[in-house]
Amino acid sequence: MLVPAPDRRPPAPVTVIGEPMPAAAPPSAPGRQARQARAAVAALFLTNGAVFFNVVPRYPQIKADLGVSNAVFGGAVAGFPIGALLAGLLAGVFVRRFGSARVAVFGTVVTTLAILAIPFAPNWIVFGGVLFVVGALDAVVDVAQNAHGLRVQRLYQRSILNSLHGVWSIGAVLGGLMGSAAAGLRLPLAVHLGISAALISVVAVVAHRFLLPGGEDAERAAAPPAGDGHPPADDGHPPADDGHPPADDGHPATAHGRPAAAADGDPVAAAGRRSFARPAVWMLAALGLLAACGALVEDAGASWGALYLTGLHADAATAGLAVVAFQTAMTIGRLSGDRVVDRFGQRTVTRLGGLLAAAGMGAALAVPSVPSALAGFVLAGLGTATLVPAAMHTADELPGLPPGTGLTVVSWLLRGGFLLSPLLVGFVADLVSLRVGLLSVVIAGLVTFVLARVLVNDAGR
Repeated sequence: MLVPAPDRRPPAPVTVIGEPMPAAAPPSAPGRQARQARAAVAALFLTNGAVFFNVVPRYPQIKADLGVSNAVFGGAVAGFPIGALLAGLLAGVFVRRFGSARVAVFGTVVTTLAILAIPFAPNWIVFGGVLFVVGALDAVVDVAQNAHGLRVQRLYQRSILNSLHGVWSIGAVLGGLMGSAAAGLRLPLAVHLGISAALISVVAVVAHRFLLPGGEDAERAAAPPAGDGHPPADDGHPPADDGHPPADDGHPATAHGRPAAAADGDPVAAAGRRSFARPAVWMLAALGLLAACGALVEDAGASWGALYLTGLHADAATAGLAVVAFQTAMTIGRLSGDRVVDRFGQRTVTRLGGLLAAAGMGAALAVPSVPSALAGFVLAGLGTATLVPAAMHTADELPGLPPGTGLTVVSWLLRGGFLLSPLLVGFVADLVSLRVGLLSVVIAGLVTFVLARVLVNDAGR
């Protein structure tokens, strides 16, 4: 393909579909509406993290009250990801029908009300049914808040996804601390969850006022093409003024307008050359497995951390700190994640993180004690902090797929990881021991190291 010599005249307005548009320029500072919307959607991520993690530190009490084994309790806990898995495919319908803002806020309030039924569950079947409903609601809220976060991100014209997930982790830490304190004070579960429901609902309703108005594609239609930060070459004439169609190298463009083959050796670019063919399917499967590894590690800290520390003779308040330690480390990793991946790349960070999680939890299980267990959960949380956002980002960048398809599929497979994890760990715990069951974290870390090669290494693309 012949490439014309670069024109050194000042760039002229670019014409797109007959409409004059200014040449691309570096992103300007976000306006007041964007900043308010970011704070509001961050508040939704915060409440989403806090609402369920209020319950997690009370698992030992709930398990004791129900009088069930580890395997049965794991089966009941699996109700949450089963509900999420089934409802996750319907989340897009709700978002398109009612808007991401309404779905996220209303769904949060309804979720807090559903959780209030947990203290009154008479057996593990009802308890699992309540978690099924809560999981279904959570899946819809999760898609809605992420969809709205992506709307805000388009206004910012730079990544804010890791920081939003970091705020979610802050909410999980706050919820875990609240649940641990309630357990230590022996506060009745119904009173504890009633207080948390009121606080979380108020925050969500107030946040609704500052979320973005309009349709879900409003910012996508208004945003200028995002590229490499440089103005496009232009000779002052409309496109295709020589009678020939625009130059094309045969590769589709990504969601950000860059050629899919711009990065030599990039597996994402390679997958796009055949549209939704086998390479794209393979990439989605690999990204889904990566996200499932992240789900397995997160579930280990959430569902089994307190039980594992209880087995090491920790008191109720200390046992509840397992999920707090895990989520605190994950919060730090996510809040600093945008800068780290910008410097070293998502692929590198994810690989090293997988090794850190495997080594940290492996050492903790090899030398069992309360301090080593807490340290192991800290390293696991820190190592997998950017894993799920990285998988989602790469899935969303896969060319040749309908908009949102990659993100939806990977999110759905992520829920599958949350479904299988409690069943797997609970079965191994009853068969051998919970200590052996938590080796799943080590395996997930090693699998992450191997599969991280499919990630986009440049997070800014």
